[in-house]
Amino acid sequence: MAHPIVHVEFSAKDQSEAAKWYSELFGWETQSWPEMNYTTFRPEEGALGGGFNPVSNGMPAGAVIAYIATDNIASHVAKIEKAGGTIAMPVETVPTVGQIAIFKDPSGNLVGLLQPDPAMRSQ
Repeated sequence: MAHPIVHVEFSAKDQSEAAKWYSELFGWETQSWPEMNYTTFRPEEGALGGGFNPVSNGMPAGAVIAYIATDNIASHVAKIEKAGGTIAMPVETVPTVGQIAIFKDPSGNLVGLLQPDPAMRSQ
């Protein structure tokens, strides 16, 4: 696996306002997921999409998280810790998406991992 960046998240004080702003400015399609307190965006078919996280202590205003694809999230979490990174959010399953985790690199940057749900790869 080449480990491409597959998803990007921006912090947002108000997700619906952020979605509206980006949609009007760039024509992005957005979708609200109230049950997850999350809003996604998709610039165009085949382009890298992402979402808006609510501003919080763990996701302050100005925070951006890029998610890197992996085919073995548990192995990468172990490698990250061994290499001096810290796990900011342990592995979590997101229905219909896959498994995600967030780590801090040695510089303090938040970076995500995404192991796609195998059922979603065929769609």
